Amino acid sequence: MNEIIHSLLAHRSIRSYSDKPVEESMLEQIVSAVQAAPNWVNFQLVSMVAVKDPERRKTFSALCGNQPWVAEAPVFMVFCADYYRVQLACRKKTGVWKNIPEEDIDTLIVGAHEVGIAIATAVAAAEGMGLGTVVIGDVRKNSRQVIQELNLPPFVMPLLGLCIGYPAHDPGQKPRLPRQAVYFEERYRTSGLDSCLDEYDRTYATYLQERGERTGNWTERVAKFYRTPYHYRDVADSLRQQKLFSGKITMDGQADKPLRPGSNP
Repeated sequence: MNEIIHSLLAHRSIRSYSDKPVEESMLEQIVSAVQAAPNWVNFQLVSMVAVKDPERRKTFSALCGNQPWVAEAPVFMVFCADYYRVQLACRKKTGVWKNIPEEDIDTLIVGAHEVGIAIATAVAAAEGMGLGTVVIGDVRKNSRQVIQELNLPPFVMPLLGLCIGYPAHDPGQKPRLPRQAVYFEERYRTSGLDSCLDEYDRTYATYLQERGERTGNWTERVAKFYRTPYHYRDVADSLRQQKLFSGKITMDGQADKPLRPGSNP
């Protein structure tokens, strides 16, 4: 098997790290790999901020829902959708910045999917060198404080975090959905999905029982998670603060009042 494929198939989220520091040469390679990743029109709408100081990692652990591995991992890297460089380029060449992200939701989607590509690339690069990782979505939980801690300028929004370090424990792999539930040829097919989920529920329930962590299955977990609308309530205000959101749509999908002309987001 190809070494890259082998590494990708061996992925597991690591939530326990040794105190061995991550070599700077490894971090440099991870950053270089991210910079080489696909991006839209080569606008490169991603920036990374590495948090290494132990006390600051504790701060970020608290901001991310008190997840201890954020403080434990020797590197916590925050991935941001970054339109600051874009607005600099526009002002430099035309003297005008129309703030397209604030008016066009698709522009924000581009920044979000570029962060997704970037962090997946970082995970693959890190794990290919024997490091462990876990992606942290809770950087959006208290995003305004994260913005302040990282000194992010306008038009930059923190979207995901990544713990990087040497694993202290191998948690094993979680089983994934059957391939026929996620891969289709020519057209999406809904037929057979119910039976796929039944099959996966049995597999997932066995996995949970063997770990002795909790009972239940995958569909029960999903239903419980989405029983009430789930979102980080700080995000809409943070997007407004960073001048990336006009206020026309709220994060829970409800209509919001648009900003008055000339008002500050």
